[in-house]
Amino acid sequence: MTIFGLIGRDIAYSFSAEYFADKFQKEGIQDCMYKNFDIPEIAYLSEVIKKNRPVRGLNVTIPYKEAVIPYLDKLSKKAEAIGAVNTIKVTKKGKLKGYNTDVYGFEKSLKPLLKSHHNKALILGTGGASKAVAWVMAKLGIEYKFVSRNPVDNQLSYADVTEQTLKTYTLIINCSPVGTLPNVEACPEIDYKGFSDKHIAFDLIYNPAETKFLALAKAHGAVTKNGYDMLVFQAEKAWGIWR
Repeated sequence: MTIFGLIGRDIAYSFSAEYFADKFQKEGIQDCMYKNFDIPEIAYLSEVIKKNRPVRGLNVTIPYKEAVIPYLDKLSKKAEAIGAVNTIKVTKKGKLKGYNTDVYGFEKSLKPLLKSHHNKALILGTGGASKAVAWVMAKLGIEYKFVSRNPVDNQLSYADVTEQTLKTYTLIINCSPVGTLPNVEACPEIDYKGFSDKHIAFDLIYNPAETKFLALAKAHGAVTKNGYDMLVFQAEKAWGIWR
């Protein structure tokens, strides 16, 4: 039985195990299993691999997309440039190579929504997922700023995201975990009155399907998109790497 899985913390809610179980069944893929590996710290990665042989591939989620890098033997050029990993391939020799398929999933999910006036973005959060989003923004020629609870350098604080600020930035991407099930009443603390029908609000969260962030933006006319399609696209890209 070949094993694939997800490395993260507090990941019982995760989409991946159910998605791959359905995929294996629908596509008649035999002798494969996908498991959640909920670990308290990334140092347990080697133990997971030793105890679950033969592991051939792993996805990586919050909070380990950056922390996992020192535990890998090699990075793809793209993952190295981004500074975050969400997919690991375990080679036949037992070496670990890191990839980033978030960039593929995010770009493929976002691009159909973009119009010419979506030329400036705010990225809410500064974790590993935000680095993939920033990489896509740069590729598409969209100016961006990070928004952080503890801003440094050229970053904004959440209090800085006022109605006036949102007149300039028409693409708002939530890369933070704020609003994820079960904390569905939480949302990034920005001025939602600034949203309009010129805005896109994109939330990498997929559970719940409509976060409070998306609901409040939508109430002011914004086009909204959750992270489900992005996850499907990145999962299929990861599968291609593993196989």
